[in-house]
Amino acid sequence: MSPSILIAGATGNTGRAVAQTLPKLIHSTGTLSGHRIIALTRSSSSPAAQDLAKIPGIEVVEKNWVDITADWLRENQVVRAFIASHNEPNQFAEESTFYFNALDAGIEYVVRISTTAPNVRPDCPAYYARQHWAIETLLGSPEFDNLKWTSLQPNIFSPLVMSPAAEFIKKYRKTGEQDTLRLILSEDAPIGIIDPDEIGVIAAHLLSQDDISKHNRAKYVLNGPEDINGKQVVDMIEKHIGAPVKDVSYKDVSFIDMLYDYQYAASKQSKNVIYSIKRAPETAWEGKCSASTTSQEILDLAAPKRSPVDTLKSLLEN
Repeated sequence: MSPSILIAGATGNTGRAVAQTLPKLIHSTGTLSGHRIIALTRSSSSPAAQDLAKIPGIEVVEKNWVDITADWLRENQVVRAFIASHNEPNQFAEESTFYFNALDAGIEYVVRISTTAPNVRPDCPAYYARQHWAIETLLGSPEFDNLKWTSLQPNIFSPLVMSPAAEFIKKYRKTGEQDTLRLILSEDAPIGIIDPDEIGVIAAHLLSQDDISKHNRAKYVLNGPEDINGKQVVDMIEKHIGAPVKDVSYKDVSFIDMLYDYQYAASKQSKNVIYSIKRAPETAWEGKCSASTTSQEILDLAAPKRSPVDTLKSLLEN
């Protein structure tokens, strides 16, 4: 059995693009051309998993990444790995267990997905950002010196930002009626929203590097190619519908209420903890998440190109 590269969550937001991009990249390298690529999924029968299984060089394996042990990593000769963890309250426990097992199994390199860079700090109001800080602090400790890693700190995903605009346009075209337009963006603060597929492409480029030493312990900031603010989203909508938007709610995080009711209430998660997510966009509203903050290394590897206009067009076509 040849060495392998593991993609945990291969059918997820960012993992899918990693799996689609990596085979071509490693085929052209000297040191990794013979490596297998294991695409992990919780359901190998899902349409997304079936599509990945058609890609030459991809092995789709049905397994939840939180159940991975050091023995499993050794048995599958995993030498590099990608992981995009969930952001639920038990994230630190499960993701740190993965890294402990990776260290124990002698894995060479891990690329992980973090969150918006200005939020990765111990005093961020949003709980999940503090978990990412804790994970990066753990990986940066001397005890984990033998595990090389890169943490990608992406801005908010563009489909999350632009979906309310697409739904508003679709409803107006169908009924001629308008509801309140609820946007997570502020009216005027610029923010470099990013497409999750482009994050996956960047992760694939990192995983395929012959020399990973220059990326070891790096925390790279990822944004889309251009800034947008709430007023610009409204302008885009008005061009599509040919009418003024009557009612806009900027800085709207009311979707967190629905998230709690539908995803967390039944499991009796702390409402106080989950509702702290409402404060996550504050750094964006303060203008700290513009496209200008993108790390130069990201621009050199695979500069993101998908604009907010591209995202809206795609959402309207689906």
